[in-house]
Amino acid sequence: MLAILDVVLLALQLYTYVIVAAAIFSWLYAFNVVNPRNQFVSMIGNALYQLTEPLLRPIRRMLPAMGGLDLSPIVLLLGIFLVQQIIVRYLYPAALF
Repeated sequence: MLAILDVVLLALQLYTYVIVAAAIFSWLYAFNVVNPRNQFVSMIGNALYQLTEPLLRPIRRMLPAMGGLDLSPIVLLLGIFLVQQIIVRYLYPAALF
């Protein structure tokens, strides 16, 4: 059971990095720091979009319009941190017995 919880925690940590990378990439794209016509940049942007959009889309629908400010990655990160803390504080000690 501990091995499964460790894998879940690792997957949540890796997904946290993907969310942060997608947010940074969207800023770089919006401010024309990266060339959107470059095939490699486009491929990275598409991969990050496909990895994050299934979880961000429902959050965006629930959040009120903030004028161009997208808070959905922050809400998703807070949810991931909550799940990690629940696993560490409640499930991990229960799995020891």
